[in-house]
Amino acid sequence: MTVQEQRSVTTDTPTTTESGGFSNRTVTSRQLDVRPSNNETARRIVVLVFGLIQIVIGLRIVLLLLNAHTGNFIVSVINNVGGVLIAPFEGILRTNALSAGGSVFDVAAVVALVGWTIVELIVIWGLGVFRREPALA
Repeated sequence: MTVQEQRSVTTDTPTTTESGGFSNRTVTSRQLDVRPSNNETARRIVVLVFGLIQIVIGLRIVLLLLNAHTGNFIVSVINNVGGVLIAPFEGILRTNALSAGGSVFDVAAVVALVGWTIVELIVIWGLGVFRREPALA
C-alpha cells in the first residue's frame, strides 16, 4: 500500500478574547491518501487474467461433461477459446480425453487447469520478489 500524507497548519492572527487577553487559533488538518502500490496493482491484474483463464477452462470441462450442444454460440466460443488455452498442455499424459456415451472428460483440460495455476503462482511469486515493505518505526 502506498500512503501519502499531507499536513497543513493554519495560524490566525492574535485576537482579543472576552476577558481582554490574546488568543492564537491554530487549525491543523490531515489528509491521508491510501492506495495500492504499483506491485499490488500488478498482482491484482495477474490474478484477474489467470482467474479468467481458469474460469474458461473450468467451463469447458463442465460443458464437455454435460455434452452441451456445440451449435450454440456461447458453447462454441468457450470450447474454441478453451482449446487454445489447453493446447500447450495436450499430450502431457497418454490420453487427452475419456468418453462415455456423449459426455467427454477432458483430461488435458484438467492438466491445463493445474498448469495455468502453477504458472500464476510463479508469476505472483516473481512479483513478490520486487515488493518493498515500509520500514516499521
